[in-house]
Amino acid sequence: MRQELMSLPKTLADDVAKNLVMVAKLLDDEPERAYEYSRVALRLASRVAAVREAAGFASYAVAKYAEALAEFRAARRMTGTADLWPVMADCERGMGRPERALAMAGEPEVQKLDRAGQVEMRLVAAGARRDMGQADAAVVTLQSPELASQSVQPWTARLRYAYADALLAVGREDEAREWFAKALEADQGGTTDASDRLAELDGVEFVDALAPEEPEELAEPEEITEPEGEEAPVEDKAGDKAGDEPEDDAEPAAEPAETAQADRPEREADGG
Repeated sequence: MRQELMSLPKTLADDVAKNLVMVAKLLDDEPERAYEYSRVALRLASRVAAVREAAGFASYAVAKYAEALAEFRAARRMTGTADLWPVMADCERGMGRPERALAMAGEPEVQKLDRAGQVEMRLVAAGARRDMGQADAAVVTLQSPELASQSVQPWTARLRYAYADALLAVGREDEAREWFAKALEADQGGTTDASDRLAELDGVEFVDALAPEEPEELAEPEEITEPEGEEAPVEDKAGDKAGDEPEDDAEPAAEPAETAQADRPEREADGG
């Protein structure tokens, strides 16, 4: 990539490089932001193959498959390599054209791919078979020397996982469980959810220990019933029992606020 950017003026090359770095940094976790950076780089240097390829992967990550395919085709024309052939075929799948993806799997370009590229092409072809309702054919498509190999390669976990999933789709549950376990053994980077699929097949349910507990329902208060017989005397506000006559020597209530206010002008007029 650096060599390609050297054809640009230094300031422009620096700006393009900064945007491409952000695309690579955000692609997995924040694909929408990665896509935005890729569009900036594309506006700055659309004639650079690395820019078109980065724009293609950013579009692919946000499911803009038509845009991605256009960018991958442009990058392939510029470089003349077949490295992007599998992801181009997968874009055809994403656009709802699995038959085109399957046709691409039989093109001479596949023979130009390295081993990793050929495994990727096999995964895409199997996915296209399943898209077309050919589940049994998908199982056969994935059977290969790479699948049978005991060595662990970067593609091993994904290939075993895809095979397990294809087996499960045709009802071969015991074999599927075996291959999910094999995928888990090879999945050192945690790229698949093989452990979850195994647990699902085994009927294991995970409980989130950090989830807040449901509050316990409070018991309804018991209704208190008065004992049968004579009712207890009820005291009024002054503390007397209901029905008692007020005492004769009780002091009168305090003067209402209105009366106090009415007397005030006369006192002020007297100078008091």
